[in-house]
Amino acid sequence: MLSGVFDRRRLAEVFLIVRPDTVIGWHRRLVAQHWTQPPTAKRGRPPIEPEIRKLVIRLADENPTWGYRRIHGELTCLGHRVAASTVWKILRAAGIDPTRDGTGPTWSEFIRSQAAGIIATDFACVDTAFPRRFHVLFVIEIGTRRVHLAGITTNPSGPWTTQAARNFLMGLRDDHGFRFLIRDGAGQFTRSFDDVFAASGITAIRIPPRAPQANAFAERWVRTLRHELLDRTIIWNEKQLRTLVDEYLDQYNHHRRHRGINQRTRRHHRRRFDRTRPPDPTTPSLWRAHQRVPRRSLSTPPATTTSSRGQLRRAGTDNTHRSKFRQTERSTPRRIPDTFRLMQTL
Repeated sequence: MLSGVFDRRRLAEVFLIVRPDTVIGWHRRLVAQHWTQPPTAKRGRPPIEPEIRKLVIRLADENPTWGYRRIHGELTCLGHRVAASTVWKILRAAGIDPTRDGTGPTWSEFIRSQAAGIIATDFACVDTAFPRRFHVLFVIEIGTRRVHLAGITTNPSGPWTTQAARNFLMGLRDDHGFRFLIRDGAGQFTRSFDDVFAASGITAIRIPPRAPQANAFAERWVRTLRHELLDRTIIWNEKQLRTLVDEYLDQYNHHRRHRGINQRTRRHHRRRFDRTRPPDPTTPSLWRAHQRVPRRSLSTPPATTTSSRGQLRRAGTDNTHRSKFRQTERSTPRRIPDTFRLMQTL
């Protein structure tokens, strides 16, 4: 073709624009196109539609106990004409077991389903600057990670712990839904303590000795309390400790994201606790305050009077104690408000 267009004396210059193997490739491609047959229609099963593939994977994710046969039946009810083997192939390609209908739940799924009815309790020890040790009794809901302050004392005896349990249960709603309470084998958790919870339908379970991992949620919260609050400040007295713990619990229960429950907060769960009855056993202005735990230790000998006003006097709420407390409060500087938020900024 080139020799017919160009002059033969200039062919040497024209052929310099390509290489010999390029010309041979042109010829090979021309022969192949000449003998190639026109494409025929492919036969066999049509390709799987992307909508059906997404629907099969969605049904498998939202229903962990369904196998490929159950998913195939649901697709048939929805009007999709697919084979059961097609559902099998889609699940296998997505890394999902097609025969999950014959298997039971895993340990993590079983424990997660039981967490809504379990609460745990323990003591958190706090040393002041003097030093003086306070014992903080708390109760944590396993399903929602909500923590309740049951009381603060320097003498965690058996009667004090039992009364703190009564105060905590008085704040719970009748339909709380809790079935089990996890506790350790400390001497403060007496049989009367278990009987108080048993009266509300909650069975106390004692963990094995020297096995704190059996009460892992409560132990982990003690570490969180120390890391986020106690290790960042110095505690001077019970009033300061109670204020800081109350502010921290408000932040922990309503604002802090919990990794163990998919970064959710307490706002995403149903409210189980009646906030009109605070769980603090040492607040003197609560409902039926004469049955609450007194501020002073229970080792003080009881008085002879049996009236509720006399019990409040034994608890340290008489007029003499109040006047001394007011004089001390006037002489001491006022605490900076929002202590916990100020401490976070520092």
